Amino acid sequence: MERVVLVHGSVTGGRPTWTGQRAGLRHRFRLVVLERPGFPPNPPVARVDFEEHAQLLCEQVRYGDHLVGHSYGGVVCLLAAALVGDRLRSLTVLEPPCTRVALGHPDADRFAEHGRRWWAEGPTDDPEAFVRGFLRYVGSDFDPPSPLSPELEQGARTLIVERGPWEAEIPLDVLAEAPFPKLVVSGAHHTAFDAICDGLVDRLGAERLVLPGYGHNPQLHPEFNDALASFVERAALHHAGSDRRV
Repeated sequence: MERVVLVHGSVTGGRPTWTGQRAGLRHRFRLVVLERPGFPPNPPVARVDFEEHAQLLCEQVRYGDHLVGHSYGGVVCLLAAALVGDRLRSLTVLEPPCTRVALGHPDADRFAEHGRRWWAEGPTDDPEAFVRGFLRYVGSDFDPPSPLSPELEQGARTLIVERGPWEAEIPLDVLAEAPFPKLVVSGAHHTAFDAICDGLVDRLGAERLVLPGYGHNPQLHPEFNDALASFVERAALHHAGSDRRV
């Protein structure tokens, strides 16, 4: 059974992010749902850095794994995949906010600048106000309860101490040369994410999947599980064929 490692993004941890995958894919794959530092049930942290989380992810990756990362977790997965590419069978990323991939595109550049301004000038002393502004910024349909649950409040406080993903330098040449298949998923709701995903596809030779109607959370789309399963299964066959040729 193929092992699929699911890496969540900001605000919510692995279990809520991947609820539909845990329910719909658990009989098809061995699912590993990571909970990144700072998110329940882990204790709070003073700082989140995508490079540090990529290093931590590298320690968890086994030979033959399929990596799947959403949003900030997609940035983490891209960085980790460049470091451990020989261990992977596939890489899937959903709307990673690594705007440098589309540097020079006006919508991606504007998105990065809005992010810098929100972290510098936003209400960092009010986790609920900060996370609501962030959700509008990324085009998420999620409407958190007020007041925030303890888990969401911790996620919001973790969001506030994130290193901005617009600083991420994705090693595109290394990833392009890596032999494993890549899949880039977006939700057709935000021109900046479209530009980033298009840039990844162009530079990595990746497959592209567009699932509209669910904002920044295309993993909620009813077609996502089957599409991901098909990609993972094809990647496993590709890997097996490569082994036979060797």
